[in-house]
Amino acid sequence: MKKASLLEDYLQKYACDDKWRLITHDGKDVSCAVVIPAYAEKKSLFFTLASLAKNSASSLEDTLVLCVINNRVNSPREDIKNNLETLEILASLVGKKSFDKYRVERKLHEQLTELADKKVKIGYIDAAGKGAALPPGRGGVGMARKIGMDAMLRLWQKEMPAKKLLINLDADTLVEDNYLSAIKNHFSGKVKTAVTAYAHKMPPEDAARAAICFYEIYLRYWVLGLRGAKSPYAYQAIGSTIITTTDAYLEVRGMNRRQAGEDFYFLNKLAKVGKISYLRDTRVYPSARPSLRVPFGTGKSIHNFLTAANQKYLLYDPRVFAVVGSWVKLMEEKSAAEIAEIKENTRRIHPCLEGFLKICRFEDNWSKISANAKSEKILVKQFHLWFDAFKTLKLINYLTREAYPQINMFTALREIRRLSGCNDFPFSERAGADSLDEQMSWLKCLREIT
Repeated sequence: MKKASLLEDYLQKYACDDKWRLITHDGKDVSCAVVIPAYAEKKSLFFTLASLAKNSASSLEDTLVLCVINNRVNSPREDIKNNLETLEILASLVGKKSFDKYRVERKLHEQLTELADKKVKIGYIDAAGKGAALPPGRGGVGMARKIGMDAMLRLWQKEMPAKKLLINLDADTLVEDNYLSAIKNHFSGKVKTAVTAYAHKMPPEDAARAAICFYEIYLRYWVLGLRGAKSPYAYQAIGSTIITTTDAYLEVRGMNRRQAGEDFYFLNKLAKVGKISYLRDTRVYPSARPSLRVPFGTGKSIHNFLTAANQKYLLYDPRVFAVVGSWVKLMEEKSAAEIAEIKENTRRIHPCLEGFLKICRFEDNWSKISANAKSEKILVKQFHLWFDAFKTLKLINYLTREAYPQINMFTALREIRRLSGCNDFPFSERAGADSLDEQMSWLKCLREIT
């Protein structure tokens, strides 16, 4: 299917309703878009926009920053009010009008003044006001991202043969002044999807610092474990780090509409059509605020840590990653073998792996996959499409329940260091939840290698 017809098919069958209209006066000659969902983010959004505005004039010239202001029809009144005020300010910025009539804090007023003086192209979508709000029980940040990216496809509809970029960011996330240029340089080749380096902003309170430090160690430990297992799904699933081309976006039929875990599932699809590249030349700085807006994620994890009676510094036992690695190695080397031989080797890796594969009906699935694969190379590729990020997560959680419970964080870090072959970590003989300074030293090291 040609790209034009692929786009037409997507817009007709999979795109969001076009009732959510993109409002901007600067939509011409744009080759990339920074899509920012915002829910009650009046205090944060314009600081994020100001950090983007510090990028070079040349990189801003062909970039549209699109803010998707969203809430559900049954969202709290104060959140809806916050969104409507945000929309008014955005309308003033886009329309080059004065915003002096809005009662805002001095620092925010300074950021707005700076934004008005910059040549940053801003657009917005009203998914919050009367008749535009998201339906109850649906949407959330995933839906808001999709609304924004789909709106950009409509804007680019007549220009789609050219390469376009969809950059995801969050309303409480700051960027470096080389952010846009680094992204464009990274995608000058054949990269389809990338995630940028990141570092959560550290709050001043020790308890909150400890919470975000542990959470980020947890995220990076996951990547390190899967990297040691030689999994193609060893990447961070953080929404504010995801960049993809319009080609890849169309190939996976766009962003999903999930209320939670949307970034994980989006990247899971994208990883199946091209390797997820890691962009180290710039960083984003997400917020470390506690939140209960979604069932899991950064805000929820920080909230749970801060409100728990006993903070437990626990990570996956490294042996779960060893099982995953042995399983991946077996299937890459023996994918063409008879199913009986694969099952025998599976039992040797770990009895729980055999149990998990029965639950997943591996034998039936693999028989069908093998029958349709024309070569061993294709068979290996099909294996990784079947044993994807979601099944990898399910296997690790199954092994954790049935065989290897989570263990002390510092013990796990020492073991994962050995398993992954990384020898540059700080080392402590203590097994407990060590000092915050030591946790920060581990995190600093992990930021350099994951």
